[in-house]
Amino acid sequence: MLAIELLQAFEASAEDVVKLLEAARRNLTDAKVEAVSTDTRFDAAYKCIMQCAMLGLWANGYRTVTSKPGHHRTAIQSLPKTMDIPNPTLVVLDGLRKQRNISDYEGDPVTEGALVACVDEAGKLLAHTEQWLRTNNPELLRGR
Repeated sequence: MLAIELLQAFEASAEDVVKLLEAARRNLTDAKVEAVSTDTRFDAAYKCIMQCAMLGLWANGYRTVTSKPGHHRTAIQSLPKTMDIPNPTLVVLDGLRKQRNISDYEGDPVTEGALVACVDEAGKLLAHTEQWLRTNNPELLRGR
């Protein structure tokens, strides 16, 4: 992925990691606010998923190249390698990425079922990310 410039080497600081982890937590909290639209809640939950995927890359010394299309797909599809996410979970997360694209680029509304799935998966991935970082890269959690 480095050779085809989908990823680039990156050394995240502990402060960077803590800041992004806090943002992921805020987004998951926002996704549960029932006073806003289903689409907005889905976007917040999906953002949490992407932030967790980025944390996995960062902790392994990489980041996506955002100047090329497909950086969301690259980040999510790297999860089995970066944080040992099982393939069945990857399939679900990639499906949510596709739903996000349809909603964002074609204007299709997000269903209640898709929202529930996205919030659930975001919560599980966030918990996994926090545990994975504590176990594999505890030094990255000492920012701020």
